[in-house]
Parts: sequence; structure tokens; C-alpha cells
Amino acid sequence: MPDTAQTRPTRIAAVQFLNTVSLIEGLGTWNGCELIKAVPSKIAAMLTDNHADVGLASIVDAARPENDLALIPAGMIGCDGPTLTVRLFSSVPIDQITRVHADTDSHTSVMLADVLLRELHGVTAEFVEFDARERMSIAQDRAIDPEEAWPHTLLLIGDKVVVDSPPAVRYPHQIDLGEAWHALTELPFVYACWMCRRADLGSTMIDEAAAMLERVRLRNDQRLDWLVTREAKAHNWPADLARTYLGQLLSFRVDDRARQAVELFFDKLRTHGILDTQKPHWFTNINKELTAL
Repeated sequence: MPDTAQTRPTRIAAVQFLNTVSLIEGLGTWNGCELIKAVPSKIAAMLTDNHADVGLASIVDAARPENDLALIPAGMIGCDGPTLTVRLFSSVPIDQITRVHADTDSHTSVMLADVLLRELHGVTAEFVEFDARERMSIAQDRAIDPEEAWPHTLLLIGDKVVVDSPPAVRYPHQIDLGEAWHALTELPFVYACWMCRRADLGSTMIDEAAAMLERVRLRNDQRLDWLVTREAKAHNWPADLARTYLGQLLSFRVDDRARQAVELFFDKLRTHGILDTQKPHWFTNINKELTAL
């Protein structure tokens, strides 16, 4: 049984995109919390290395047996149709793609793109890490020629899809990954979810953190207009687009369909040999802890 004593704040790691404000706004007022900002691809390592206690991590990080992470259903970043900010851009027809330069910020979107290209287009592509901010191929460890600053096929995620979008004239072929997943499965897609180390399940720290995270999500759901007014400008988003994005396109509540989607995604990764996945392990005490608080 985990030790329930706690003498320090609960370290909560989360990303800095507009899509997280509904999950993290207000956490700073909780005296028991230390909020740590990071990109999603780094958060699982922060958990496994004990540099954070709870993290809003890429969903595939819970699929890796070596991470030994549990999912906390107190909030997620998901969609039930178009996502807007997870997009594949291609200068060639989709069925002619051979290589994808993939945004290094997310693990999940790369594997989702791999699944969708295989199942919807019969394409098995090579994925190359690409720093979209610097226009640099990490795999080649050199700056791309200025004339090729935008590669032939590019996977981008997050705010930069809106505020630093590649030129449309270069990319006549595009896929919104959330929309494509829904067309394939008729299910939502979960890109990220709150997680913790499985070894910490049963501790007071995780029980209280899960309850607080759910309360924050529920409160922010009731003040969307205020969040949009404050955060859209800070993230360089048009207010109307931010309102549609947060209020209509994204899903933040973990329900039965979201759980089903996570399990199906893990199954597809294993079936295609993309990742040797385990079954998702969910934290189950959240309703009890909410009642207690």
C-alpha cells in the first residue's frame, strides 16, 4: 500500500497550449499544487523519473508497459470529430505519401497519423522528427535548405497550426486527424489525459489530486467565455475561433466512449506492429473523492 504521508506540494505537469486552459486554469490557487509547464512529449518521462506526480501526458504513454502509468479520468484533451490543431499537410496526394516530417511535440499524433494512413489510404510512411519552430530535421541534424523550409508532408499539432500555419498554397492536401479517426471508428479520439504512476494509486496525494483536477474542469466548463476572453489574446488566437475550438471542437470529459476509443487505439497500434501496448489502467476512486471534498 503506498505511503499516504505528504510533506510537499503535488507536482502537476501540463502543456501550455490553448487547449489546456479548461483543465489547468485555477490550479495555481490550490496550495497543495506545484504546476510545471512542459511539452506533452516530455511529461511521461517526468512521471517515470519522479520529477512530477501527475501529468497531462500523451495517451500513448499509458500504452507503454515500461512506463507503468495509470489514467486519471479527471480530464482529457480529445475531440469527437475535427480537432483543428492536429493536422497533416501534404504537397502530394495522400496515397502518394512516403515520408512524414512529424512535429516533435507529441507522440500520440504521430502514431495516430500512422494508423490513419495505413487504414484509410493504404500507406505505410516513414516518420522523421521535425522541429517545426526551427524548420529543422532532427534526424538529419542540419538546417533544411531555405527553399525546402516546409517539407513535402508535415504533421503539426497545437497552437502553431493556427498561429504559425504553413502556407496553404504549398499543401493542397490536408487531413484533420480527429475528423479522420471519427470517420474510421465513429468514436471520439483522446490525445492526452491526466496520468500518474501506478505505484502511487491508493495514496492520499493521488486521490486528492484527482478530485481537485475534476473540480477545476467542472468549474472551467461553466466559465468558458471568461477563459476565451482572457486566453485567446495571450495565445494569439482570434477570439471567435478560440471560442469554437474550446466550446465545440474539443472534449475534456472522460466518458465511456472516450475509454472505448483509448482501448481501440491501443489495439490498433498493437495490431499494426506500431507499438507493443498494454491495456489502459484507469484510476477508479474519483467519484468517491469528489463526494468527500
